[in-house]
Amino acid sequence: MKIEEFPIDMTPVAGAMPVWRGIVDAEQWRNLAQQARSKGGRIVALWGSEVAGEEQGFAVHMTLAVQSGLVWLELRVPAPRPEFPDVSDIFPAANRMQRAVFDLIGLRAAGAEDNRQWLRHGVWAAHEFPLRSAFNTSSIYAGGLDQYPFVQVRGDGVHEIPVGPVHAGTIESGHFRFSVVGERVLRLEERLAYKHKGIEKRFESFGILDGVRLAGRVSGDSTVAYAWAYCMAAEGAAFFAPPERAQWLRALLLERERIANHLGDLGFLANDAGLAFGLAQMSRLKEDMLRINGALFGHRYLMDAIVPGGVTRDIDAAGIQAMRAQIGTLRTEVRGLKVIFDEHPGLQDRFIAAGRVSPELADQLGLCGLAGRASGMSWDLRVQFPSEPYDELNVRMATHRNGDVAARVTVRFEEVMESLDLCWVLLDRLPRGEIRAEFPIPIDRSTGVGWVEGWRGEVLVALETGPGGSLRRVHPHDPSWQNWPLLEHAVIGNIVPDFPLINKSFNLTYSGVDL
Repeated sequence: MKIEEFPIDMTPVAGAMPVWRGIVDAEQWRNLAQQARSKGGRIVALWGSEVAGEEQGFAVHMTLAVQSGLVWLELRVPAPRPEFPDVSDIFPAANRMQRAVFDLIGLRAAGAEDNRQWLRHGVWAAHEFPLRSAFNTSSIYAGGLDQYPFVQVRGDGVHEIPVGPVHAGTIESGHFRFSVVGERVLRLEERLAYKHKGIEKRFESFGILDGVRLAGRVSGDSTVAYAWAYCMAAEGAAFFAPPERAQWLRALLLERERIANHLGDLGFLANDAGLAFGLAQMSRLKEDMLRINGALFGHRYLMDAIVPGGVTRDIDAAGIQAMRAQIGTLRTEVRGLKVIFDEHPGLQDRFIAAGRVSPELADQLGLCGLAGRASGMSWDLRVQFPSEPYDELNVRMATHRNGDVAARVTVRFEEVMESLDLCWVLLDRLPRGEIRAEFPIPIDRSTGVGWVEGWRGEVLVALETGPGGSLRRVHPHDPSWQNWPLLEHAVIGNIVPDFPLINKSFNLTYSGVDL
């Protein structure tokens, strides 16, 4: 579906990505979602807000990826009847987003089959909604723990295995309820958001310049993607373009973040399948990446390197040479490790056919990011809607159709090699000039959107400013919202011991943006 096919007035949103915004009524909300879906569109994010100014009430927002770019629909919801039409039957990924909208701001999806709480966990009173301006902070921890109504599977030989929310090691909190016969999984249901951090509420106390520090900490393994998406939104709201050299350095940081995460996950995948050698080698290579990050950019995970107006660290000739040398080493070693992975019979026996998501199911449920590309979803913002400098880099997208652990491992290897090539080009063609310019703080109310292809998938940040550059509303969205429900399907029919392997092949965030 193209922008010109939308039967409403659409206003372009300033910024680096093609974004259009329109205000709709309740009927158009559903109709446009249905039309977009019928023509290959998909949902990116859905969230709620209070309406600013003299108008009283609320609004619910939905962003749709269509052929021409990103469409931002806004539906005004009157305070006396805080409801909006359900779209989870059109976009199943909207289900948990809609439930989160109710938990946070009190807008209910009318007609939805699933209205269970998602984020609240009984931590605040049921009649209180944290993202409302009148929220009573004394209600925190007043509600008591809730009893979540998991779906129960009944039948001869069926039993449940509860796992979590507390896990061994240092992973985040998440509860997994397996319904199994023997060791075969019949159903998996997840319960997340145990570490609800109140990120969206916290943004309200920041100004537009300072909000980037919080954005970069939404999900620590994706700090570059979130910081860049936030800055893209802030710069769009201010009608500002950062220096060219800053944009190229941002892309360099993003690709280094992608490489480091893929290396780490490939090592853990090998270890989960019994090849400890793979973990040792990939961990060593990732550690070398992180050490150079710390030496050149001030932080191993690149936090606070990207700010509104540009970046905080430049690189000199010695830094460029160090990264070039590392690229050469990684190319050789990763290529050799891929041969070992591919030719190891025990590894392939565990990888092949495990946790398969068919292209049809991936399309139906909206699987995105690297997991989507492993199931035939040919979508990568660096290719479809390349912002500067990706519009000059000719990114080669890695896609496969098998949709199993083996396919997700292959996509990771191919993306590592492509990112190494991109880093080489970025260093070779890095333009001269300033790395940061003075950022003009918006005086009046304005809006902006950032949309960045992180290593896990597309990260979106939508923001609205208030007087003097204050932040009225910031909504960061992680691709894990779309992909967690697919993990529930991917594990069906597999044995319980394969779940850690399948889970790691997705490696979704447990609490990024309060999942």
